[in-house]
Parts: sequence; C-alpha cells; structure tokens
Amino acid sequence: MKQISVFLENKPGSLHKVLQKLKEWGINLRALALADTADFGVLRFIAENPEEVAEKLKQENFTATITPVIAVGVEDRPGGLCEIVGLLAEQGISIEYLYAFVSPQKDKAYVVLRVENPEQAEAILRKKGKEILEKIPV
Repeated sequence: MKQISVFLENKPGSLHKVLQKLKEWGINLRALALADTADFGVLRFIAENPEEVAEKLKQENFTATITPVIAVGVEDRPGGLCEIVGLLAEQGISIEYLYAFVSPQKDKAYVVLRVENPEQAEAILRKKGKEILEKIPV
C-alpha cells in the first residue's frame, strides 16, 4: 500500500489548505495521521490513486511524497496490536510509526505500519496468517 506524506508549515491554516484541495478534487481520505515538530508538521494519509494525488499536490506547491506502508488487520480485542508488533519485534523489524483506523467490518481494526523493509514485514505477517490490505475497504 502507498501512503502520501505532505509537509506543512507549523502555522494556522496550513492543514486546511491541503484539506481544501483534497475536497475540491473529491479525494476521500481512508486513513490519516498528523504529527508535528516545532517547525513543521507531516500529514500522512491513505487515499485512492496515491501517485495522482501526490502529483496534484506538487502542482499546487505542496511538498508531497509517496511512502510504502503496510496495512494489517488486527483483531479488535485487548492484545491484538501487541501480537502484530510482537511478531515483527521477534524478527528484528523496527516500526518507525503507525496509525490505526476502523473497518466497516465488525470486530476488525487495521493498523498502517511504516517499517524499513515492508516486503519482509509483509512476508512475516502473512506467514502467521495476518490479513494484509492492498487497499482500504470502503
């Protein structure tokens, strides 16, 4: 799966400008996270046609990049996330960051993971029977 990251100035209205463009283009955000430092913020999100969306954002003078991430199904119960993280930790895979979203399916949540080697992490999780999403269900 591919994630779009947009770097934002830490000032009022920066996030709104990006969201306004996405609204104008009819882009529905499937999952998102916002992180900040003293100087800038990073909006990370999943949307359909990520390359196209990132290119449009660049044409509007936003700094946008595409990053490979993994979206993995997590049992919606205490310890569900701990199990996923544990499987990766056992194999020496560090998680740079993660964010979660819920699914319209009952008893299912999903976590978007950024790891150094997504292919290796996917293989580990698939081998253990974990669901890896190619795209986020509507």
